Parts: sequence; structure tokens; C-alpha cells
Amino acid sequence: MEKTVKTPESKHNVSRIGKSPIAVPAGVKVNISGQTVEVEGPKGKLSQVLPENITASLDGNVMNIACSSDELKTRAQHGLMRTLVANMVEGVTKGFVKNLEIVGVGYKVAMKGKDLDLSMGFSHPCIFKAPAGIEFAVDGTQKIAVKGIDKQLVGQVAANIRMIRKPEPYKGKGIRYAGEHIIMKAGKSGKK
Repeated sequence: MEKTVKTPESKHNVSRIGKSPIAVPAGVKVNISGQTVEVEGPKGKLSQVLPENITASLDGNVMNIACSSDELKTRAQHGLMRTLVANMVEGVTKGFVKNLEIVGVGYKVAMKGKDLDLSMGFSHPCIFKAPAGIEFAVDGTQKIAVKGIDKQLVGQVAANIRMIRKPEPYKGKGIRYAGEHIIMKAGKSGKK
């Protein structure tokens, strides 16, 4: 039995995400020079360099990302670049927040200037410095909010904080994302 593989026509080979337009809200300035897209809004300024086969165009308050080649790699980058540019527009208007929770007796967090002072059961407190473009907010002693305009940076900083004390699988103690489900292991049962 032979397998037949359908190859769609080139006009259908465009990324569905990539071809959807990006709405540019009022108060956001977009500057496209060559392969660089700069977005400036009330919260700040971000830029992204596009690969050579991807182009951006601005028509009024709508931005379009197009690809000039039908290669698999270019089509894959098409949707990615559209998403990155859309995240830039959202970041400079609304910003991004990643929430973390601390679980465990004696585990707590406090602000030390702009940095986080984490007491996570080590012999020393952990000071986590805020990188450029990132702000921390602490609610009580158990909740951390990581805020910024760059979605990738916000996610990476939140992941780095979580790595200080990842949730352990027996009691779930540690730093976790808000709403994260930890798969628990059964502990050893005593002898009978």
C-alpha cells in the first residue's frame, strides 16, 4: 500500500497566523526601516529584526507581515515573526505580568529596593536583582508578580525565579507559577 502525500498549492502554503493582520492601537508609533520593526507606546519602546525573506508593511493602523519565499523554514518563521511583532504591540500598550506563588513553611519573599529578597530554606537569603525593563511586585510574603513590556523577558525572569527552588514532588513546597498543577508522588509508607 503506497502512501500519497498531498502538497498544497503555494497560495495555501502561507502560515494562518502569519497572514492575519496586526491592529495598531491609537498612541502606538510603528517605524519600519529595512528589516527592523520598532514599536513605541505609552509603556516603552521595543524593536525586532525580521529575517531576510519576511517583510512588514503598515497600512493606516494595520500592520501586515508577509513572506516572499515558499520554503518550509520561511513559512515557519512567518507565523513566529507575526506573533513576536503582535506581542511587541501588546507589550508597549498593556504590558505583561507573570505571577508566582511560594508554598512552604518558612518560605517567604520581601522587596529589597527594586530587588527580591527570597528566604527559601537555604543558609543564606537569595537576592534576585531586577533586570533592565522588569519590575517586581510582592503581595504579602507568598506572591510575586513579574511585570514588563517584553513578553519573552518576563517569562524568562519568572522561570529563573522558579529555578531558585522548584516545587518538590512530595509536598509541593517551592516556587510555582500561579495556578500551576504539581504532580505529586506518593511518599514512603511506614512499616506495619
